[in-house]
Amino acid sequence: MSNRKQAFAQPMTNPSTRFMEWKSNDKSFSFYSKSDEKELQQTLPFKFLLLDELHTIGGWNDSSESRIFANEVKFIGKQEITVKAFKGGVLAKGIYSAIKDQAKNAGGHYLKSIYIMLEDNSLANIKLKGSAVKEWGDFTQANRAALSGQWIEVNGAIEAKKGSIKYSTPEFTLGKILTPNEESDADACFDVLEAYLKAYLVKEDTEEVEAVPAEPVDDLDF
Repeated sequence: MSNRKQAFAQPMTNPSTRFMEWKSNDKSFSFYSKSDEKELQQTLPFKFLLLDELHTIGGWNDSSESRIFANEVKFIGKQEITVKAFKGGVLAKGIYSAIKDQAKNAGGHYLKSIYIMLEDNSLANIKLKGSAVKEWGDFTQANRAALSGQWIEVNGAIEAKKGSIKYSTPEFTLGKILTPNEESDADACFDVLEAYLKAYLVKEDTEEVEAVPAEPVDDLDF
């Protein structure tokens, strides 16, 4: 397909089949199932392949009693984030470092947005916050060279404590090396994601950002 035709074929809605979040108390990931109309738990062990990482802000705005959402950015130090509440409009807009406190005071928190391929070759998204972001960062930094060619596994949770608060983070480990067929599937999955991100990341407005229903949560840190 020519580049011109590809431009019109680029998907404008997020191609992820599920949007997952780590639930500290449950020590597992969960996702909202549209077909079941409820939140379901992702059973462990769970494995996936990393495709790309972005940044965004989420949370809960008490004054409007609605969920906070924002556009995703690739370069958090250069690209503007527009933070909104579903019922409260724009809460903050600008480079993350400049709006961090404003977003936090409104009930927002930083989220690492991780795009992955599941075992069935479908696209999914994981959002991590607080201590789970640090756990992910430590894991990826230590294993950066292997991430494109090996599965990542979450076989359990790491239990921790901060003051009187007990919490958990995913325990990330490296899994098996991809087979040639899995490499091909990963390339095809990445192409779908890349086409979407090329179209999505040039959008400045967040009106059409897809969000997943969820209850307000308490943060261990920002």
